[in-house]
Amino acid sequence: MQKLLNQIHSPADLRALNKQETESLCQEIRECIVSTVMQNGGHMASNLGVVELTIALHKAFDAPSDQIVFDVGHQCYTHKLLTGRADRFCTLRTRDGISGFPNCTESPYDAFQTGHSSTSISAAVGMARARDLAGQTHSVVAVIGDGALTGGMSYEALNDGADLGSSLIVILNDNEMSISKNVGGMTEYLNKIRSSPRYHSFKRRFKGFLRSIPLIGGGLYRVVDWTKDCVKRIFLQPVFFEEIGYVYLGPIDGHDVDAMVSVFSQAKELDRPVFIHVITQKGRGYRPAAKDPEKFHGVSPFVVEKNGNGGETCSHLLGRKLIELSEKDRRITAVTAAMPTGTGLSAYQERFPKRCFDVGIAEEHGVTMSAGMAKAGMRPYFAVYASFLQRAYDQILTDVCIQGLPVTLCVDRAGIVGEDGETHHGVFDLSMMMPMPGLTIMEPATPSEMEEMLEMTLTLNGPCAIRYPKGSLWAGSSKKEPVVYGKAQELLPISRITVVTAGSMVGCAYEAISQLAQKEIEAIGLVNLRFLKPLDGKLLRRLEEEAQVLLVVEENSVHGGIGDALAGYFSARSSIRIEKLGVGDAFVKHGQRAQLLHELGLDRDGIASRLETILEESR
Repeated sequence: MQKLLNQIHSPADLRALNKQETESLCQEIRECIVSTVMQNGGHMASNLGVVELTIALHKAFDAPSDQIVFDVGHQCYTHKLLTGRADRFCTLRTRDGISGFPNCTESPYDAFQTGHSSTSISAAVGMARARDLAGQTHSVVAVIGDGALTGGMSYEALNDGADLGSSLIVILNDNEMSISKNVGGMTEYLNKIRSSPRYHSFKRRFKGFLRSIPLIGGGLYRVVDWTKDCVKRIFLQPVFFEEIGYVYLGPIDGHDVDAMVSVFSQAKELDRPVFIHVITQKGRGYRPAAKDPEKFHGVSPFVVEKNGNGGETCSHLLGRKLIELSEKDRRITAVTAAMPTGTGLSAYQERFPKRCFDVGIAEEHGVTMSAGMAKAGMRPYFAVYASFLQRAYDQILTDVCIQGLPVTLCVDRAGIVGEDGETHHGVFDLSMMMPMPGLTIMEPATPSEMEEMLEMTLTLNGPCAIRYPKGSLWAGSSKKEPVVYGKAQELLPISRITVVTAGSMVGCAYEAISQLAQKEIEAIGLVNLRFLKPLDGKLLRRLEEEAQVLLVVEENSVHGGIGDALAGYFSARSSIRIEKLGVGDAFVKHGQRAQLLHELGLDRDGIASRLETILEESR
């Protein structure tokens, strides 16, 4: 029974609640989050940890006039419940339901659309500058987790924001207690003093007075300032933020609403950048999540969507195969950007702790660090989600490809990922990598192909990328052929109409053609490219001679992918007609992977329908 939550229609309603009612509301919110996430899937532990923090934010600030930017945004569930979306919360992460991330088209309370890490402070600095130029006075707040603070972009923004010269509030949600654990009465007392506008006014006047004393004023001020810094270092260890220009406040108990409201309200009055350190507990209020927050970071729905073809997931296969290869080859290392579990490297990390490197949320650094290891004779495998790899474009091109270094990019979640939506679908990475000289790009259709491709990378002396989807791969047909570098597989004989595809779409295309074959129509060919770069030149010449229409199917944007590569090849050589079936010029929303693939026409029925249209048109 959500008695109090049902009465909250906007953040303004929070201000009428007393302490006991606020505590009861926190409990109701946690119950709502747990039940919804168990049903729909989503981010549980992080959201359970920020319930009180989010309530305090909305009590102290006047959103949407005051702008609150959540870093990554996966911890926005309480925010959504408090901003008029409680009645639709049951639709979280479902098709046409509310997003699991902030979405500006969904609500004016979502000040900035996020989904990737370490961006909130940059966005907040920009919004604060726009506010100042417009002569406005509202607050701009960035809420960032300690994990996101491992990303270099956050420090670039902190450095720039320090020069703002006006109000900017950065709140660190420290749910790992990974920075400093300054607690106790003296810290609390100093925070109260230092967050007071009267203190900063007195400080400016006192500085002016000391410097105005003839002869000794400058030296006297330096002595007093040095003494103050010594005291700060004794009682307030994290002075980094003050050194670069922020008023540092904290640590504060992130589950004490009144304490946070008090500090936030005082921070609003300071016309300068403020950094507030809040300590929270991931998974709070739900014992399994609090005990194992990593396991409950991202939770699958209780009613689980079928995992591809029901076999071993690609992520698990990667970890297992790398362990097998590493037992024989001491050059192999594994790299992850804060995603050892998601990318399948947890077991590898346990087996080879000194050869597995978690670089934090720092994809750019991860790629170039891998390049450094490769330059020194190692064979690094960087396992990363496709949508996050986009952040490292320049590093792949400049630090890896130009030098021709043997770095293997294990590109997980290539294609449609499902419920996380626009910011997480891996439908642009292929278009990003295709133009890069010297980069071999592979896409396995079956588990055995993926294993053979991983083995092959050790024999190649240049950069490689292996793309594979969320879930498992197709079990394969009865036609088994070993993987040969640069060679495609003619899965069904090349015909007048031939489907050309790779990876996750090979099984769908095979099933579509098998379905049409039952209608006793003309034979349709099927090519499993395996290698997207380099393309199989011998096979392309055969297609030129024997095919009239190619249907190119890819779980990627139709711009810059396989279809464009084939169209470019054939445009000057042949009148062969190229039909493309992929992701169009639009962002794909959230929903179940199977549902989204069906809507895009990238499943058995969609491919069969497109082939029937081509057959009808070409008669």
